[in-house]
Amino acid sequence: MKFLEEVVVEEFLPTFRSLLAADLRERGLTQHEVAELLGVSQSAVSKYAHGEVTVNGEVADDERVRETVERVGEGLASGDMSQVQALVEAEVLIRRLSARGDVVAELHEEAMPELAEYEGDFRVHDPESEVRVRERVLSSVRRGVRILEHASGFATLIPAVGSNLVECTPDADGVEDVAGVPGRILDVMGRTEIPADPEFGVSVHVASILLATRDAGSDARACLNVHYDPGIVDELEDLGYETVEFDPEGEATSEALRPVVADHPEADVLYQTGGFGVEPIVYLLADSAPAAAEMARELL
Repeated sequence: MKFLEEVVVEEFLPTFRSLLAADLRERGLTQHEVAELLGVSQSAVSKYAHGEVTVNGEVADDERVRETVERVGEGLASGDMSQVQALVEAEVLIRRLSARGDVVAELHEEAMPELAEYEGDFRVHDPESEVRVRERVLSSVRRGVRILEHASGFATLIPAVGSNLVECTPDADGVEDVAGVPGRILDVMGRTEIPADPEFGVSVHVASILLATRDAGSDARACLNVHYDPGIVDELEDLGYETVEFDPEGEATSEALRPVVADHPEADVLYQTGGFGVEPIVYLLADSAPAAAEMARELL
């Protein structure tokens, strides 16, 4: 009796780790850095690099394996992808390759010919699991934050209350389903300051704005707030974005914009010119955090 997991350990993992180690080394990471990311010893990384680990050709030649290696390698090397997401991506790949008729399943059947008589499917993990969805959102926010961090002059767009870049899960129904920057993005002596890595549930105001727009009919998945200036609104309109003004109502700002968004569900930009105790703000709406960050960069 041979378990599918044994096939994964003996055939898939050595191959996947070898390919990923090689990819990371090609991206300029040291053996020590690769070992840290993969959770293996430096000697193991050396063996991968020198071809001392047996690689299964069928697994290595699979297009999905190579695509995942490239995506995970790029994400780990840039810091956009956490080790948790990398693990989930690999696990999902394993489950896909383990479906009846796929490469890992066929290797399993070769080891256990008796399985050929079974007509079921061994796919047991959901590729759209919650952990995978949330890790992908965090990765997207990291990419967006990096764009802002390297956008020369973005600090000039940060309002007094600070900016935040947020993105929600597809089925978000609360702030806990929206990822953002803890403590907000700040202007520190003309420099964009990112206080911490993105997390879920850390933005109340901008997250509430995003959720309110979605409840009112918008398809936006991300939002970034910048300071208000009539020239900024004019420039956004010149760039082809649909802008809509709404009246703020203090703590109920998100509620105030619901009827406005309901009338303009395709709006790309929402703005308010301020009120008693309310700073004027422009909200950029987009399909993703990087897309919202690119909107801001167009203003610079």
